[in-house]
Amino acid sequence: MNEFFQPPQTPAALTISAIDTVSIRVPLARTFKGSQYQMTHRSTTICRVHTNEGVVGEAWAGDEDASLGEIKAIIDKEISPHLIGEDAFAIERIWQLARPATFNILRDRRLGLVAGACIDAACWDAIGKALGQPLWRLWGGYRSAIPMISIGGYYGGPDIAEEVAELRELGLAGLKFKVGGRDPRTDAERFRRAREAAGPDFILCADANQGWSAAEAIEFVRLVEDSDLHWFEEPCRWDTDRVTLRDVRMKTGVRVCAGQSELSAAGCRELMSAGSIDVCNFDASWSGGPTEWRRVAAMAASYAVAMGHHEEPQVASHLIASIPHGTFVECFHPERDPIWWNLPANRPKLVDGILQLSDRPGLGWELDTDFVDRYRVSE
Repeated sequence: MNEFFQPPQTPAALTISAIDTVSIRVPLARTFKGSQYQMTHRSTTICRVHTNEGVVGEAWAGDEDASLGEIKAIIDKEISPHLIGEDAFAIERIWQLARPATFNILRDRRLGLVAGACIDAACWDAIGKALGQPLWRLWGGYRSAIPMISIGGYYGGPDIAEEVAELRELGLAGLKFKVGGRDPRTDAERFRRAREAAGPDFILCADANQGWSAAEAIEFVRLVEDSDLHWFEEPCRWDTDRVTLRDVRMKTGVRVCAGQSELSAAGCRELMSAGSIDVCNFDASWSGGPTEWRRVAAMAASYAVAMGHHEEPQVASHLIASIPHGTFVECFHPERDPIWWNLPANRPKLVDGILQLSDRPGLGWELDTDFVDRYRVSE
């Protein structure tokens, strides 16, 4: 029998009785600058789904700093009233009932998608708890241990060699390095310095955040061809990326990763069918929740495309571990994401670059209530 909490008997239903949300916002130690953006805070929305059977699903999703109040209002006022009395086991029905939050064409569609993702992830957590099983097992159970890499190399940040050394000290297996905000030659030199500091046994990806033209991206790849670039993420600008990603991939042979900027499984399908990507890093928290991510993963298997996940290790770890074509789980340095490093009180320590998930049911995270209270946004 599972050593962690199990109901005396698996309930026949999980009747939703209430849904509550908490927004938290944490100031960062410095401004983090990518190719076309910058961050001063890390924020998220915590969602709890309560059931008549006593099982409470709990999850957090999203990092929309300026839109926390809107996301909370969408959950509280638009989605939750339609879910009271519904069965959380009926996950496809719950997902569909939340979908109208994305229909307002005058509002940023991602706000409704993040709101729906909060509900979806919390319902899945409740399902895992009701069945006494972790989600990595319920979603496929391929493995329970996965490599974890950091996102870093921000402009104006610490010395590259010092950053790599610190990430190694934290136990991380690699680094997704920011490029695309300078000319290809300058960024290639920065990337080569990262490889020199990291050595051959450290995963190095590059992420241009859609910063370059195809010609610039191709130039960068050729300049770092001796630096073991594992994959090149979002190298080209968004408006023609189906074609330009394919061109970069075909002309250089580099693995291309994209998908985080897609809002739906259909968008990811178009990337795959166009031959634009080797790795799809669709973001469950930005795009409707684990239910939609798993649809993308099923399609990816039929296209021989690997699956990643943009950030959000609290849910990405379970999703990526569950399937045979999963890659790495991503995080940030503790200064860039104090939420991941402090909110889960039982976050496991990394060992040799590996995150070991537990057998705790559902997502398995215990939230640090003091941390929540310290950074909770007043309503």
